[in-house]
Amino acid sequence: MKHTVPLKKNHEFRRLYSKGKSAVCPYFVVYCRRTGRKMSRLGITTGLKLGGAVKRNRARRRIRELYRTHEGKLLPGYDVVVVARTRVIYGRFAELERSFDQLMKKLGLIPPKGDKPQ
Repeated sequence: MKHTVPLKKNHEFRRLYSKGKSAVCPYFVVYCRRTGRKMSRLGITTGLKLGGAVKRNRARRRIRELYRTHEGKLLPGYDVVVVARTRVIYGRFAELERSFDQLMKKLGLIPPKGDKPQ
């Protein structure tokens, strides 16, 4: 992830939950908010409901890979938090990718066709 740094602080997550835009699918919930930075920041949340550490880490790896493969299409300068749901562990990667793409378009993180990200 060349244009993204991690989002780590609890107050940043909470600000995004309360003031950011959100979009939902069966696999995850995505919160985003425009910032004045040149780089985007990514946070991933996996709750205990997903299962043990192995399952939570698998969910985080899958979400990180989804973001990494779509990073070139996304607009810079956003804080993004992805909250994993139970289905993210067992879903086919192609379905996860399609859902992720739809959510990013819905939130306005992928510019309309013809426009290029900066």
